[in-house]
Amino acid sequence: MDYQVFDTTLRDGGQREGISYTVADKLAVARLLDEFGVGFIEGGWPGAMPKDTEFFERAKTELDLKHAVLVAFGATRKAGVDVAEDPQVKALLDAETPVVCVVAKSDIRHVERALRTTGDENLDMVRDTVRHLVANGRRAFVDCEHFFDGFRHDPAYTASVVKAAFEAGAERVIMCDTNGGMLPSMVTKAIEQVVELTGVSPDQLGIHCQNDTACAVANTVAAVEAGVKHFQCTANGYGERPGNADLFAVVSNLQLKLGLKVLPDGCLEKATRVSTALAEIANIAPDTHQAYVGAAAFAHKAGLHASAIKVDPLLYNHVDPSVVGNDMRILVTEMAGRASIELKSRELGLDLAGHPDTLTKVTRKVKDLEATGWSFEAADASFELLVRSELPGADLARPFTLESYRVLVEHREDGTVISEATVKVRVRGERVIATAEGNGPVNALDEALRTALTSHYAHLKSFELTDYKVRILEGSHGTNAVTRVLLETSDHNREWTTVGVHENIVEASWTALVDALTYGLARTSAPAS
Repeated sequence: MDYQVFDTTLRDGGQREGISYTVADKLAVARLLDEFGVGFIEGGWPGAMPKDTEFFERAKTELDLKHAVLVAFGATRKAGVDVAEDPQVKALLDAETPVVCVVAKSDIRHVERALRTTGDENLDMVRDTVRHLVANGRRAFVDCEHFFDGFRHDPAYTASVVKAAFEAGAERVIMCDTNGGMLPSMVTKAIEQVVELTGVSPDQLGIHCQNDTACAVANTVAAVEAGVKHFQCTANGYGERPGNADLFAVVSNLQLKLGLKVLPDGCLEKATRVSTALAEIANIAPDTHQAYVGAAAFAHKAGLHASAIKVDPLLYNHVDPSVVGNDMRILVTEMAGRASIELKSRELGLDLAGHPDTLTKVTRKVKDLEATGWSFEAADASFELLVRSELPGADLARPFTLESYRVLVEHREDGTVISEATVKVRVRGERVIATAEGNGPVNALDEALRTALTSHYAHLKSFELTDYKVRILEGSHGTNAVTRVLLETSDHNREWTTVGVHENIVEASWTALVDALTYGLARTSAPAS
């Protein structure tokens, strides 16, 4: 691709207040970003963050990326330290990513006041680090922190940082609006001036914009229009303070409005689904009014809009919603889109195009469930079970039927809290009762259900609950609020996510748990022992 789509959701996006990715989350995010077709995924700061170090180590064996390459992020060597001896630089090499992105001070005020070193030493830090990375077989990108503010204060010095990076072998130098204070005209003017001062071509430069003026997307597009071909974004605009340039808005604008091919064929229509799935992983409610991918991005109330849309939907839509995987809605009742359901089903290997009645039935069912708080965008396993149950000739036998379950929580005098669960189920005609303890109600239910089923389904022993998320649904309050539970399960070869919704958090968890085991057993077709 001529354009470099560089995603930093796992690094810069993770700095958003309220986001705390587990390593499993980071791996799941990387897979989704790769599916969307980004070229580079910045995974974090190895050596500085133990979680990031673990991510890069696990990524070596657990990620099979089709479109993207992983990028390790770090800083230039420290002042006065030999680059070969700098432990942080060594950690960047140990991550074994093909690309390394290092951040460098490009504002002389930050060099002197924050780094407490000289401008010349800072330039040597940039040169030494880039040369060391290139000598060790890495592609080197350099993020010029506070580029625009530094350039306005002292153009000559900021330009000298750019030249030093390229002289040392950097592939791209990225202009960072770290404080997020720029406007599009300021970005365009700065690019023209830095090209004149340095002699570099604009297509050698990159852009990274924060959203403090609500112009991050516009500033990024302006930079690309000025000739920049490397742009850094985060999914859904996640990031520190008001956030970063939104990946989905940027690529949609560039591809649909400017006609630039920035993603591989077939990827842009995944935007809405990937955006929602990433929001679920971050445990943040999707922004319904987000451009292009929000649930309300192509929503219209009845009246003039509706009558015009009957004639031609594009009369009131700036693009066809399907090109980003979204749907147009008339805001009379909640509507689940047939197109997105058909597309998602196809990705799961289920062709609903040849079964229009089933597609209608599934769409109606999804609509009804979503109206009560369900969300299948990040719960592929539950969605697949729903679709399979509606297909003609479906043979989706549940591995057991529930007679009853009971959960007790005991707070003992010494302060320990123990949960105990008893399940009564029928498995292949046999009534089974099992009891187990756990560190919480869901863990106890999980253990009890496994105990009841393992003698019939040996492969169940390999299943492991790896993540558990709970959200209080919008519009519900207090201790009687409706909750949505997402469960992630693994059999050490693959992972799948299921969903449950109920006023009772234990029942919501039970629903997700039953789907998790049903899906896993159906996938493995494990024989009874």
